[in-house]
Amino acid sequence: MKVGAVVLTMGNRPEELRALLDSVAKQDGDRVEIVVVGNGSPLPELPEGVRTVELPENLGIPAGRNVGTEAFGPGGSEVDILLFLDDDGLLAREDTAELCREAFAADPDLGIIGFRIADPDTGETQRRHVPRLRAADPMRSSRVTTFLGGANAVRTKVFQEVGGLPDDFFYAHEETDLAWRALDAGWLIDYRSDMLLLHPTMAPSRHAVYHRMVARNRVWLARRNLPAVLVPVYLGVWFLLTLARRPSWPALRVWLAGFKEGWTTPCGPRRPMKWATVWRLTRLGRPPVI
Repeated sequence: MKVGAVVLTMGNRPEELRALLDSVAKQDGDRVEIVVVGNGSPLPELPEGVRTVELPENLGIPAGRNVGTEAFGPGGSEVDILLFLDDDGLLAREDTAELCREAFAADPDLGIIGFRIADPDTGETQRRHVPRLRAADPMRSSRVTTFLGGANAVRTKVFQEVGGLPDDFFYAHEETDLAWRALDAGWLIDYRSDMLLLHPTMAPSRHAVYHRMVARNRVWLARRNLPAVLVPVYLGVWFLLTLARRPSWPALRVWLAGFKEGWTTPCGPRRPMKWATVWRLTRLGRPPVI
């Protein structure tokens, strides 16, 4: 199976980017083709053979990754598997691409694999980086209902069947939107602890747009994908969870504004998932009400 890799960068971490590309180049088996997308920034000097795309403006994470996918043909059709890797990450093992080939070849219904992320200094995996409710043991691989955007592998047939990431999300929850559409189409998602990306521990709230995007996109996610009766339930639960976490007043004010924006602005095409998918998500331990 042919493997490609998409790396999105703002051009501000050239040393980390070069280290990541080197780790991809060292993968066992056939060469992994790489495209690096400069999201509104010029690209630094890159190794020979790396494809490049320089966007004139920052289109956000999902749109930037979609551009990288299309660099491999419509829906990534030139390859069978695409790795999506954060530009400050590092593949810890040289057999990750080969493990992906084996996993997708063994299970024709497997559509997406989420990698484990660990801090390069401490080896710790943050709880939020384990995409399931029972996240205490990051070393346990399992079937899941979502995945991490900066450390994953996607069978390109998924993009060709259900479309790419939602461009307008810009940042936050775009992976879950794709995951729900893939699951609704019958694809499976796995979390694999043996596929490891080393990545420095960082708080997601470091992004200036974090609270607004998290709230707005949560509403868009529900409006786009859930049966109508579950939309208020899902969003009501998340509203209460946010209050229970007792954010600071400035953060809560931005979050509330984003929540309102999610209701008052277009969310894109609405394709509510089948009730069979709701039940499938529930059996996997993540009913779409939380």
